[in-house]
Amino acid sequence: MAAVEAGFAGREAEAPRCVCGGATARADAKVVIGIDVGGSTTKIVGFRQEADGSSTLIHPLFVRATDPITSIYGAFGRFTSENQLALSDIRRVMMTGVGSSYMSGPIYGLDCRTVPEFSGVGLGGLYLSGLEDAIIVSMGTGTALVHAKRQAGGRTVTDYLGGTGIGGGTLLGLTKKILGVDTVEHIEQLCRGGDLSKVDLTIKDISRDDQFPGVNANLTAANFGKLSDLASNEDIALGLANMVAETVAMLAVFAARGHKLQNVVLTGNLTNLEPIRRVFENLRDIFEINFIIPENARFGTVIGAALYEP
Repeated sequence: MAAVEAGFAGREAEAPRCVCGGATARADAKVVIGIDVGGSTTKIVGFRQEADGSSTLIHPLFVRATDPITSIYGAFGRFTSENQLALSDIRRVMMTGVGSSYMSGPIYGLDCRTVPEFSGVGLGGLYLSGLEDAIIVSMGTGTALVHAKRQAGGRTVTDYLGGTGIGGGTLLGLTKKILGVDTVEHIEQLCRGGDLSKVDLTIKDISRDDQFPGVNANLTAANFGKLSDLASNEDIALGLANMVAETVAMLAVFAARGHKLQNVVLTGNLTNLEPIRRVFENLRDIFEINFIIPENARFGTVIGAALYEP
């Protein structure tokens, strides 16, 4: 998500119905489905209402497709089949993501509504972490930062803080152009053999001991500022992953400090990459920020979409 995208500052927008409209769901329908339609993947999740009034998460999944409509119907069909859901079981479908705008008709006549994406980011981050107040970072193709706070009465207010074009798209694009590698699996494999000392310039490389009191000498002074002629593809891959993660991490640190918070919840596909996770782990103690990567972090936004109350 690029930094220039519009925010929903301090409030949740009313969830508009899809232009398709949709049929009224059965009164006893138990399941709300969330769908997050991205550029190349679609994520889907469900919540089933139990007899005691609680909601149970139905395990999320994702599908890949270059066409958003194909991706939506592929995800919906697979999800309902694997979880043995009939259309009559589904109360409504909550859609979010850049590709949701391509829907021009109902999904099998179901009640279909659109969720503001940043509201989904905030709601999903709080649900997965169990927190009441936190900075939520969505690391997808680009990166978005949201402040989410649960108020008295249970209503959650989300405030879009901004973002950056640095994200998963940056990592994939640069590794493809520089290294000829464009899959997450291959990038992660290369990173395992990388050495940042052949790529990045650190504070201790350019300063004397104790020249900057209180500043960790192992922090990066310049990404790729010490690129060696002998640097391998593994070194460069690790340097690229480190650059993306450090950029996002520092934005999150500034956002957390600005709101006097210590908890930052990380969501989105990049949370699955081990070299990305390691950067946040290393910076946690240095900046005294609690970076949290909860279970199902990659599905944060779609979970939030399913939880959104229209």
